[in-house]
Amino acid sequence: MILIFDLDGTLIDSAPDIHQTSNEVLAAEGLAPLDLPTVRSFIGRGVPHLVERLLGAHGIADPVRTARLIAAFGARYEDAVALTRPYDGVAAALTALAAQGHVLGICTNKPVAPARAVLRHLGLLDHFAAIIGGDSAPQRKPDPEPLHLAIAACGGGPALYIGDSEVDATCAAAAGVALILHTQGYRKTAPEALPHVALFADFAELPGIVAELAADHAGQKALA
Repeated sequence: MILIFDLDGTLIDSAPDIHQTSNEVLAAEGLAPLDLPTVRSFIGRGVPHLVERLLGAHGIADPVRTARLIAAFGARYEDAVALTRPYDGVAAALTALAAQGHVLGICTNKPVAPARAVLRHLGLLDHFAAIIGGDSAPQRKPDPEPLHLAIAACGGGPALYIGDSEVDATCAAAAGVALILHTQGYRKTAPEALPHVALFADFAELPGIVAELAADHAGQKALA
C-alpha cells in the first residue's frame, strides 16, 4: 500500500522555525513580531497564505508588499531547520512501515526545496520515494491534485493519507483517499469533526493501524 504523509504538524513540528522566519521578514519590513501560537495558526496552506495572514495581522492588504514578503520568506525557508524536530517515534514508525512493504511519500504545501532540506537535516529524507510540495502543481491542498500526484509518483494503487489538519482532511476527502489523523498537529477543529478512518497521538501506534487497514483492504479485495 502507498502511504502519503503531510509534513508540518504531521511528521515534524516546524512551527518554531516558521515562527522565527516569519518574524525575521516582518522585522525587515519594520513590523512588530507575532507570537508563536498566532503564527502556528497560519500554518498549513502554503507560503503565500502564511504571508497574507502575517500582513493581515498588522492590518495590511498590499499585493506589492505581499509579493516582497513571499520572496523574502522563500529566500530564508531552506535554511529554517534548526528549531524543527520530528515528533517522537517518527523515524522508528517510518522504518517499521517500510519493513511492512509500504511505499512512503510526502504531500505538503511546503515548497519542495525546503521540504527536502528539513527532511535531510533530520535524517528522514531517504524514507520517501516521492515528495510533492506546494510548488509541484498549479493547485495546493486542499485541492486533491497534489495528493493524486504523490500517489502516482509512488507508483499508483491503493493509498492512505496521514495528516493533521482541516486542510488534510478536505484534501483526502476530495481525492477519495482515507485519512489517518495525527491528533498532535496544528488543526483547530476537534478531531471527531474531521473525516478519518483512524486517529493516533503516538507514532508507535501507526504501524499497527496501517497493518489493520491494509489487511481490511486485502480482505475486501479478495471478496470482490
